[in-house]
Amino acid sequence: MKTYRAKRLPVHRGPAAWAEILGPYTPAPALDGDTTCDVAIIGAGFAGLSAALRLHQLRPNARIVVLEAGALAQGASGRNSGFMIDIPHDLASDDYAGGENDLRMIALNRQAQSFARDAVEQFDINRNYFDQAGKVNGAVSETAHAHNLSFSDHLATLGESSEMLDQQQMQDLTGSGYYRSGLYTPGTVMLQPAGYIRELAQGLRRSAVQIYENTPATGFDPQGTGWQITTPKGRVTTQQILLTNNGHLESFGIERGRLMQLFLFASMSPELDEKAIGGAPRWGVTPSDPMGTTMRRIDSGQGGNRIITRTCAALRPGMQATAADLSRAKRVMQGKFDMRFPQLAGLAPQYTWAGHLCLSLNGVSVMREIDKGVYAACVQNGLGTARGTLTGMAAAELACGQISDVTEFFTREDRPKRLPPQPFQQIGANTVLRWKEYRAAQE
Repeated sequence: MKTYRAKRLPVHRGPAAWAEILGPYTPAPALDGDTTCDVAIIGAGFAGLSAALRLHQLRPNARIVVLEAGALAQGASGRNSGFMIDIPHDLASDDYAGGENDLRMIALNRQAQSFARDAVEQFDINRNYFDQAGKVNGAVSETAHAHNLSFSDHLATLGESSEMLDQQQMQDLTGSGYYRSGLYTPGTVMLQPAGYIRELAQGLRRSAVQIYENTPATGFDPQGTGWQITTPKGRVTTQQILLTNNGHLESFGIERGRLMQLFLFASMSPELDEKAIGGAPRWGVTPSDPMGTTMRRIDSGQGGNRIITRTCAALRPGMQATAADLSRAKRVMQGKFDMRFPQLAGLAPQYTWAGHLCLSLNGVSVMREIDKGVYAACVQNGLGTARGTLTGMAAAELACGQISDVTEFFTREDRPKRLPPQPFQQIGANTVLRWKEYRAAQE
């Protein structure tokens, strides 16, 4: 058992739009004073709150404390595209196919969806925040269409259904004539991620899980047979700790030099006149080339009639996107939006933001016991809603001595591979990212 100190705390660039469009929110209080518990969870995103729920299921009498550095859904859980995807979605591939683990990963992703769906029922979470509407891989070029055909064939070998949409069907769905074709798959859940996280937290509070917002953990030290966590205004004495803080695992000195700290950028339009767009009121389009542009449309049940655009990526080992990153991404996203919706060309977004992802070179997560009584549920590889839910469930089970197919999957994974040294890592990775963006072009 050793001492851990956080060298960085989360810093976010731009507003978390998913939370902003929900209207006023009163956060839970910050920790002010000392407290004790059986299990403390650091991080209240998809992994942290899933871990809290799984712990409560396994140990209903345990005292559980969750520490969130900021306000709920202001971090990565409110800065994603809101897709909880069941089928293979390997961001490092050309067409998302992941290889020999695909069948097992589909089964695990559906466990994550089922776990979340049960939480929606248990806590009466707004059904608009958890909508299994499916998604479409959009294609513009012949190359992208070929990716879709290849992915469709791969899904068929796995026994998974899909439907190819032609240009007219894509226009009927999206209101845009931009796409040549699309591959529809029915299993993706379209989240209002901030709404889901907030209402899940409210349900956990009603179940006696104590959640403290605006309470960053600045370090933790051995204390007898357990641990003591330090925060700005109080300490938490606990027997076990679950680290559910994704890339900020490295902030505590864990897996240093092995984690890629990546930022993706997104924008959200102001509320739109429904007649000006046409198409369906809700849809999600991921690019057939993983480095292309994700588009999503939501309606009043999810926070307004709006379009979300996500594209551009930057590796930032300091875990903070720059103002220049955000400015560049805003320009690029405006162009992507204008190409798809020429009838709205020039319409500036209401919100633009950066979202923090953490990836490993070999695509593995970090879900294991880090130190005696300290468990990690981190490194979601850009699949935070599903993978975060899974690793949170698994860490809770591991802390309770439970073995399941979820724990077995993650504990059998290798460690993240060591990254090249700086500055070669940052220069090389960002050069590759720009090249992939260029190659994805109109996608």
